[in-house]
Amino acid sequence: MSGDGGITGGQTVGPFFGYGLPYPRGEELVPPYSPGAVLLTGVVLDGAGAPVPDALVEIWQPAPDGSVPQATGSLRRDGVTFTGWGRAATDAAGRYRFWTLEPGAPEGAAAAFLAVAVFARGLLDRLHTRIYPPGDDAALAADPLLASLPPEERETLIARRGPDGRLVHDIRLQGEKETVFLVYR
Repeated sequence: MSGDGGITGGQTVGPFFGYGLPYPRGEELVPPYSPGAVLLTGVVLDGAGAPVPDALVEIWQPAPDGSVPQATGSLRRDGVTFTGWGRAATDAAGRYRFWTLEPGAPEGAAAAFLAVAVFARGLLDRLHTRIYPPGDDAALAADPLLASLPPEERETLIARRGPDGRLVHDIRLQGEKETVFLVYR
């Protein structure tokens, strides 16, 4: 609050994420190459299509059976417990990566997805989006959010499958092929 009783205006965030928010193995929701592990990777791009080297990406997701993980330990990985939450900083080329499990569709949802938050310099607040794994065309078509979008916007939320099985999803903060971002009220 400001001294006159009004609300203080917003401030842009970053680029300070690399100093306090990443933590050891924050991008490893499961140990790399462990049974069932999948690599989720992509690039965070700005409005000009240039990589953002100092962004932070967080994911929250259900377990493969669709249940919401209830285990604690997200900030102190034990190499065993799947908490469904992770945080990764982008590297100098704007790339992020997570070792995780394929999410299942939560109860009441048509399609499986990962909830995503992006923090980047110049933003007044984090951005929220989703990443849907590809493959289940019927479930993707039945998803209310995806069904509400035109095809060119829908494709900004669906990951691609790499030849090695990884999930690839780029996040475009603005401009051509901008990722669809969600507003929660």
